[in-house]
Amino acid sequence: MTTTWLPVAADSPFGIRNLPYGVFTTTEDPTPRIGVAIGDFVLDAGAVAQATGSDHTGLLDAANLNPLMAAGRAVWTTVRAEITAWLTDEAYRRDVEANLVPRQDAALHLPFEVGDYVDFYASEHHASNLGQIFRPDSEPLTPNWKHMPIGYHGRSGTIVVSGTEIVRPSGQRKAPADAAPAYGPCLRLDIEAEVGFVVGKGSELGSPVARADFREHVFGVCLVNDWSARDIQAWEYVPLGPFLGKSFATSVSPWVVPLDALAHAWVEPPARDVEPLPYLDDRGSTPDGLDIAIEVALNGHVVSRPPFRTMYWTAAQQLAHMTVNGASLRTGDFYASGTVSGPEREERGAFIELTWNGRDPVKLPDGSTRSYLEDGDEVAITATAPGPDGTRIGFGEVAGRITPTRG
Repeated sequence: MTTTWLPVAADSPFGIRNLPYGVFTTTEDPTPRIGVAIGDFVLDAGAVAQATGSDHTGLLDAANLNPLMAAGRAVWTTVRAEITAWLTDEAYRRDVEANLVPRQDAALHLPFEVGDYVDFYASEHHASNLGQIFRPDSEPLTPNWKHMPIGYHGRSGTIVVSGTEIVRPSGQRKAPADAAPAYGPCLRLDIEAEVGFVVGKGSELGSPVARADFREHVFGVCLVNDWSARDIQAWEYVPLGPFLGKSFATSVSPWVVPLDALAHAWVEPPARDVEPLPYLDDRGSTPDGLDIAIEVALNGHVVSRPPFRTMYWTAAQQLAHMTVNGASLRTGDFYASGTVSGPEREERGAFIELTWNGRDPVKLPDGSTRSYLEDGDEVAITATAPGPDGTRIGFGEVAGRITPTRG
């Protein structure tokens, strides 16, 4: 097993087999630069590249991950091996130690410049629950759901890094019994616990990306909270779908876990009872499901543990569907899985499901209850995946606190 001379706990989520990428600054140096998480430290990757004369200095000595992501899979693999060598070979120890920052002293930023943003709806459990809530007398799933990954294009300009405060949005609301819509702060502010995929290598306009080429284009994985204003969304979404109920904020974790770190996390997706069209057919191929264990905490109390391995549609199928019409990929494009929910109540990844649209509020240790989020509430989503030799690969966290509506 690969070991590091750094003092890294055996159960650290940021061990030598993870090495996620981020962007950080410090009080002493406010210049944004690429960092790699290792144990309780952040490695200044660009500085070590310069000190060691690396051929990849230009990619690592950058203000965000986009130049590295654009370089393609062969370079990603080579750079990861180089960083691993820095942290395991004593010959690099002096250069590494001079460029380590305690993680608690590093301010983390959005790690990549976002291109387009797509949000999917890939959990059968989540989609079925919402169907039962809103269409109790009809089939829970719409007729198209098991034939293709459902998604929508979101607002890339409001993707924010973990820790950014979330201002309660305002908009039009209209309950079924109301005679006319009213304007005001969202009354049913919710979360969506999701997993995000960051595109590295782009593609040519007009040329679909095959499902089998997923690993050639996707650089890494992070956590997502796609905040949702359910009452605004309910009034506006017919006939064109999500708009102001979603576009006010989407939070992402600051660490991007490379696909190579997830070699032990790939699993078969759930059995499918509708035969997929050829461009989505993954039967008999390398498994594209991911075994990621997620925890959702409200004000420090875990309220849900959604299992990503239950997702009906995989990230590879989502990428294939996203480009099957010839839409091109760009470096920094970002797409999210949609709410992750499992079959049990305690595995639901949104409050609309956890509380069954407010009917069954969540009880907190202080005796309070929540149907939806209140001002001052903080939601933190964390996750790990299986690594080698019983280790766990950590994704860090995506967190946000709700602040009152402005104006």
